[in-house]
Amino acid sequence: MIILTSQEIAQFRSQLSEYPQALEALDTIEDCEGDIEDAAISIAIQVGQMPTTSDNWLDGVAKRYRVTICDKEYREDLLQGNVSQMVGRLLTQNNCPELLVTPVVIYAVKTGINTFCEPLEYKLSS
Repeated sequence: MIILTSQEIAQFRSQLSEYPQALEALDTIEDCEGDIEDAAISIAIQVGQMPTTSDNWLDGVAKRYRVTICDKEYREDLLQGNVSQMVGRLLTQNNCPELLVTPVVIYAVKTGINTFCEPLEYKLSS
């Protein structure tokens, strides 16, 4: 379970100020006391998805976007905790529901980008 502090939420707000969908998602994360998983499930229900309430639901969703998130072009930004470019990229791709983009990217960052991307790199090197 990943819980964001109010300071972390404020940092993400400043990074993502140009994305109204991201700010709305951060509001939901804040309403869920910083719990990204709870917020993602709440958002998924809002956008008409049927999420399971099992642990690691967000992990499964984030894995669908692993190839994009783990793109080497964006890796350094994500390692520094800067999520703005990746959120913008996923929003323009229209593959992920807009309100879920922010929790997905934050989940990947808070899990640790290298850890999150490791299975993909293992697959590519085999």
